[in-house]
Amino acid sequence: MKHYRDERGMTINELSNLAGISKSYISSIERGLQKNPSIQVLQKLADTLNISLSQLLECKSEGFTIDEEWLQLVNKAIEQGLTKQEFLEYIHFIQFKREQRM
Repeated sequence: MKHYRDERGMTINELSNLAGISKSYISSIERGLQKNPSIQVLQKLADTLNISLSQLLECKSEGFTIDEEWLQLVNKAIEQGLTKQEFLEYIHFIQFKREQRM
């Protein structure tokens, strides 16, 4: 996120004011202290930076990348109003079903 903010010549204060998100929260995301910001917050930041959510979510570490199909699924879930808790419940349900097959 800092890359896109710097690329636009935007300070944390400016991004904070335009996105309606506290400076300290944005700073903690950029510094990696906040490891699990909500999709809604990330979408506000992406919109304010005039980039797609998928651009903001690009993750490259140790050869791992999130492909476009996964990002589209996440976007669709957000659009449908799926909460993080509901998503976690779904994951637990799938794990339970897999364990029952064994």
